[in-house]
Amino acid sequence: MSGTDVLSNKPCPIAIIGGGAGGCLCAYFLIKAGYEVTVFDKSRPLATLLPTGGGRCNLAHAEYDFKELAKNYPRGEKFLYSIFSRFSTYDTIALFEELGIKTYAQENGRIFPASNSAKEVREKILEKIKKAEFVKEKVTAIETVEGGYKIISNPSSGGKSSYFFSHVVVATGGKSSFSFLKDLDINIIEPKPSLVGLNCDIKMPAGIVLKNVLSKDLNIKDDMLFTHFGISGPLTYTISSIKARENFPYKLSFDLHPEDFELQKLLNLYPHKDFKNILSGIFPLNFAKAFLEELAEIKACKIDGKTRDYVLNKIHNFELTVTGTNKGEETVTAGGVDLSEINPKTMEAKRHRNLYFIGEVLDIDGFCGGFNLQNAWSTAFVAAENIKSSY
Repeated sequence: MSGTDVLSNKPCPIAIIGGGAGGCLCAYFLIKAGYEVTVFDKSRPLATLLPTGGGRCNLAHAEYDFKELAKNYPRGEKFLYSIFSRFSTYDTIALFEELGIKTYAQENGRIFPASNSAKEVREKILEKIKKAEFVKEKVTAIETVEGGYKIISNPSSGGKSSYFFSHVVVATGGKSSFSFLKDLDINIIEPKPSLVGLNCDIKMPAGIVLKNVLSKDLNIKDDMLFTHFGISGPLTYTISSIKARENFPYKLSFDLHPEDFELQKLLNLYPHKDFKNILSGIFPLNFAKAFLEELAEIKACKIDGKTRDYVLNKIHNFELTVTGTNKGEETVTAGGVDLSEINPKTMEAKRHRNLYFIGEVLDIDGFCGGFNLQNAWSTAFVAAENIKSSY
């Protein structure tokens, strides 16, 4: 094993705590350069990669200007400038080519492996880091000692183990406990759910998707999904990310159909149709029925100007109150290690030499579309480069 008991004089190089995207890519960069690496993870390495992109692994986004790319991070934008300038989207594509994974970009900019398989991505990365020592133990503490760090962990068999390493990379993600850092006095921004469905005070048939809905609060447009608890889908994830630290409850306003349409003309054309069937040319029928409520069964010829305007106003100014986030749906968190603790040029803790933090363990989170994995790849590269230069 690369790490030995703290009292041993054997060489003990690099530990990576966390076997997710950032941790395993950091291991790859270091192993490729000839370094010994030990990865601590109590579960399967890269298991969290499998559900990304709906199982297809949305591994990056086709934005090649690093400042424009950084705009997709509600927290961490300016911190990422130097990081993305050193490891960009171009570098990510080249990296995966090097790993034997060809990629393609969708029209919306999302980049996927040609195989559309997160499983393939996982297997390719793990094959490249098979020289790493994997320790299936939960790290419970990191302590500073002369010449490096003592890592204390809990084996599944019980008891405690301790190891010594000269360099430590923390890549535990944003949803894990930060208690193992307590001895280091690292400031933690309380994690909040991001990229998550929102619980709301409305009842619509679950499973209905409305296309190109406009959030009037944030002036962004995307698809919105109605669920049994409220709303979800791409537009909701962006809203939840931007408003991750806003206190509940809060109100949202939407234009459900921003494009112009002449409702009166439709009423005139089909006077004997039920109102719900008139609107079904614009919205899904189940939605139209629930949206119109008691007006749904009224014939078009019975709809007067006041009722028409009421419905139009409700379409273009659809309001709801958000009461919380949908528990268990969180994919990303807003929060983590305070960025003021970290040097963005090295990923090293400012007050702890040779201790690094990468990926979502930091107070960095991006929108949907490959941005959070880009953060993992880029910060892993920067940390590995600095570790190599420090030896």
